[in-house]
Amino acid sequence: MDIKGHAALVTGGGSGLGAATARRLAAAGARVALLDVNVDGAQALARELGGLAVRCDVADPDSAAAAVVEARAAHGPARVLVNCAGIGVAKRILGRDGPQPLGDFERVVRVNLLGSFNMLRLAASDMSGLEPLEDGERGVVVSTASVAAFEGQVGQAAYAASKGGVASMTLPAARELAQFGIRVMAIAPGLFLTPMMQGLPEEVQASLGASIPFPKRLGKPEEFADLVLTCVANRSLNGEVIRLDGALRLPPR
Repeated sequence: MDIKGHAALVTGGGSGLGAATARRLAAAGARVALLDVNVDGAQALARELGGLAVRCDVADPDSAAAAVVEARAAHGPARVLVNCAGIGVAKRILGRDGPQPLGDFERVVRVNLLGSFNMLRLAASDMSGLEPLEDGERGVVVSTASVAAFEGQVGQAAYAASKGGVASMTLPAARELAQFGIRVMAIAPGLFLTPMMQGLPEEVQASLGASIPFPKRLGKPEEFADLVLTCVANRSLNGEVIRLDGALRLPPR
């Protein structure tokens, strides 16, 4: 799909991978709506890009539905959804204070997995009613998984489970939505220079970057955004989870 002139939704668009993706989509001519629970950060970027910022809790059905309605009113139904909203909480199953609170696990899965599915179902509903483009294509959904889906580390049970769910639902979603001309993809990034990573000491960042086979540095959000645009543009990409990790395989710890 040539994204120029079409509407796009980016969750978690106020920072990190989502912000980089929003910039790339806008530069390619898309009308971009940045959906974020942190609406202040999204508004600043939206002003820069000439886009729209909408407060959205992706895991809340009413909040997400209202955000899609607001974006649709401003830009028309979206042909592209990029799910970047997510949280990461490191906590052992059995810690010093006993078993991990179930609520901690539930919150991560709710935002990362349920939130991604919630946005997918809402965006796909709009996409299914659009006029088909070349090859009958109506829309594209790109979600964010993680290499932790495949090599989750100690303390990452909740995060790995949530991202594993994103990876696992990609193929069945692509198969089901194929009848409407909607493609579904996921990207599994490795260690990227996101705001969470930037909060670590520089020596820790350097050490993590050195653990990547090549290039020996942390991934750049712009590289993630470039792959999103490739997923959108190449109509033969469908139902796949693409690792973006410099050949990194996470150790147990």
